[in-house]
Amino acid sequence: MNAIILAAGMGTRLRPLTDEIPKCLVKVNGEPIVERQIQFLLESGITDITLVSGYHAEKLEPLRKNYGVDIVFNEHYDCCNNIYSMYKVLDRFGGSWVLEGDVFVNRNCFTSNIAGSTYFAKWHERYENEWGLVTDDADILSEIRIGSGKGCVMSGISYWSERDAKQIGSEIRRMMKEDKYEEFFWDNAVLNLHRQMEIRVKRFDDIYEIDTEKELRQVEVEITKGK
Repeated sequence: MNAIILAAGMGTRLRPLTDEIPKCLVKVNGEPIVERQIQFLLESGITDITLVSGYHAEKLEPLRKNYGVDIVFNEHYDCCNNIYSMYKVLDRFGGSWVLEGDVFVNRNCFTSNIAGSTYFAKWHERYENEWGLVTDDADILSEIRIGSGKGCVMSGISYWSERDAKQIGSEIRRMMKEDKYEEFFWDNAVLNLHRQMEIRVKRFDDIYEIDTEKELRQVEVEITKGK
């Protein structure tokens, strides 16, 4: 079992906080987002961790020394969505946790004995322009709806079995040959394939996507009140 952290993006909506650092190093109540992810992974016995860097990659080098994280550089961080980051590390993808480096995990959701491919999802009374996850009565993914609505949405954290990762990896390689591949997210490969897989959806509300400074301050207040 391993973990892949996708942390190449520029975080332009969080400027000026991201003028000199990658988004994953923005601090929530004094703690960098990605360091908290790494610490939770290590606490759960997941020590094989790969981070895909890009924007201000040099600022992430201390993670290699301090936590033993392997770092792979995405040279197209400024022109491609995260499908290219996943493409760079497909040789490591299998029995893998996949984390977007800019989601703050307030409570540890990782485990070394997860049963199978799983999307971790957060409940929203109302969401806009999100990837909604529809399940059957057994919490198995039945549909992915991109748009607006009410329900669970992708949180930016998932786990993938060896078998499913192999299939997704093949689809990513195929997609990389298409025109405008740079506009795809890696989850577009899952969107194309999910009906051929059994993917569990686990609701976990202690995960926070932070895109703006206003959202950051709101999350800090919410987390502090919850302590």
